[in-house]
Amino acid sequence: MTDRHDALPPPLPRAAPPPRRRGFFGVLAGIGRGINVVRLIVINVIFFGLLLIFAIGIWAGGKATSIEDKTVLVLAPEGQLVEQYSIDALSRAMSRLSGEQPKQTQVRDLVGAIDAAAKDNRISRILLKPDQLEAGGFAGLREVGEALDRFRKSGKKVLVWGVNLDQGQYYLASHADKILIDPQGGVLPTGLANYRLFYKDLLDRLGVQVHLFRVGQFKSAAEPFILDHASDESKQADAFWLGGLWTTWIDEVARRRNIDPAVLRADVDQLPDRIRSTNGDLAQLAMDEHLVDGIATEQQLVDMLRKDGVPAGRRDQPFRAVGLTGYLADRNVGADPLSTTPGVAIVVAEGEIVGGKQGPGKIGGESIALLIRQARNDKKTSALVLRVNSPGGEVYAAEQIRREVELTREAGIPVVVSMGDTAASGGYWISMNADRIYAEPNTITGSIGIFGMFFTVPDTLQKVGVKSDGVGTGPLAGAFDITRPLDPKVGVLIQSIIDKGYRDFVGNVAKARNKDFAAIDAIAQGRVWTGQQALDRGLVDQLGNLTDAVNDAASRAKLGKDFTVRYVEPPMGAFERLVASVGSSSSAQIALAYGVRLPSWVARLPQMAPELELFREAVPGKPNVYVYCFCSPR
Repeated sequence: MTDRHDALPPPLPRAAPPPRRRGFFGVLAGIGRGINVVRLIVINVIFFGLLLIFAIGIWAGGKATSIEDKTVLVLAPEGQLVEQYSIDALSRAMSRLSGEQPKQTQVRDLVGAIDAAAKDNRISRILLKPDQLEAGGFAGLREVGEALDRFRKSGKKVLVWGVNLDQGQYYLASHADKILIDPQGGVLPTGLANYRLFYKDLLDRLGVQVHLFRVGQFKSAAEPFILDHASDESKQADAFWLGGLWTTWIDEVARRRNIDPAVLRADVDQLPDRIRSTNGDLAQLAMDEHLVDGIATEQQLVDMLRKDGVPAGRRDQPFRAVGLTGYLADRNVGADPLSTTPGVAIVVAEGEIVGGKQGPGKIGGESIALLIRQARNDKKTSALVLRVNSPGGEVYAAEQIRREVELTREAGIPVVVSMGDTAASGGYWISMNADRIYAEPNTITGSIGIFGMFFTVPDTLQKVGVKSDGVGTGPLAGAFDITRPLDPKVGVLIQSIIDKGYRDFVGNVAKARNKDFAAIDAIAQGRVWTGQQALDRGLVDQLGNLTDAVNDAASRAKLGKDFTVRYVEPPMGAFERLVASVGSSSSAQIALAYGVRLPSWVARLPQMAPELELFREAVPGKPNVYVYCFCSPR
């Protein structure tokens, strides 16, 4: 009997597969796999680096006290002064854990640390180093400065040391007991300006036709697209509010430094002539003009602190000190998220106002409306403060937010607005229905006006030999095709819509401020005001900072003196919470003090949220309607 397997024919030899050709998509796939491998390596480095620092911090925490008596709180803020981070939590954590600072500093962090330090017996004084601070406006600086004033009233000293201080940095420094400047440094106040680029000639050469529809004699936001210079109305309005801001700067700095305001103004204006008296020595000139109290190198500063009773620090610290991040971690400054005590909810609206859901750094009509709605529906919310720092943006997105403010008031929850550096145009739109509006004297606000823009490019196409032609079912069919000239009748249609938008804006402000339409129209017209000028004209109710607004909201809700304050922000994912908590934890700060840190290249990984300009949000072939103010002094 024959075995069945033996009866089977031997298997045929398998032919070798033909060589695979790596085409274009094969190359892309290979690159993609390589990128994925690199991504996994980076994530693992970050993850295990976080665990290592956290573990070493816990181990070291039992061997060292994070803050001892006679410690100096060193505040050296870097980057932009903001109401809310627009840099993601991972990037901030990586910066901190590599020994660098994220290039943004929150106003609330500085104010919270200063106020906590005023009551902390371990903190003997504050050393402020403002050189690397990039302030966007003066209102945030004023709020931090007022916190420094409260610290000084507690009996403790504020010392400033810097190299080169611009007028924004010096505005903050002027709140100190003593200002020292490096021999190679100086103070350079120059005044305020608002210069812009004008694109009309370029657009004409490219054949781009810009159709501007606006209401407001002073609504100049879109002028660079239709003019080759600033209009007389624009210069007149800008000179008024810029002059108001500069007068506030002069008066406040002069008062704090015991200088005659007229003398200080003349010194700034005559700087080129006065610098000759010191042979180009800016530090000596600052001494002569009483802007600083002394000239000292950083080592001389250390020697002064040591002579004044500040002990030596650990390891390589020249004196006993703690930085902003370390102090915030030690004090755990901020509201307890698990608290059930009724209190005041704060929603931050910072950045340009655009449609949809947006991350921090932009005001999304849907996302900010959602935060206000969440605060309103939360049983812990007895009052709401809307902190506004915005030049405006899209009309409908602003209206979405305004409606939520109105609904919150109708629900019996008081709403108070606190204006930051800027709350103009759309920033004012979202503010106007609050129970009360607070602004700083140097807040930029107003700009109650509206404009729409539409671009067409038929001449541009003709320049390269392309023409558009065809048929439509009616006179409006294809009216917004950017390849065709704009029909004058369509222009009438758009202008009518803009006119209606302006009437809505002014009418809503008049209703909210209990004034008639004509009274608001007279101070609207797209004109920009400082906070003080707006108060004089009834557009805001009171001058004050965020703390004043919070206390007002608590009073309206009858909360008494014992109430919580919490920020309502989009929730972070689990990994974001991990890196944020580890990056700012006291354990991590101790580990950094022992020299344990991530490689510096980790902090320099590309950011995924680049700043976008307003008109990148524009949709081609669609008229875009804005309540926007290009009003940032420099």
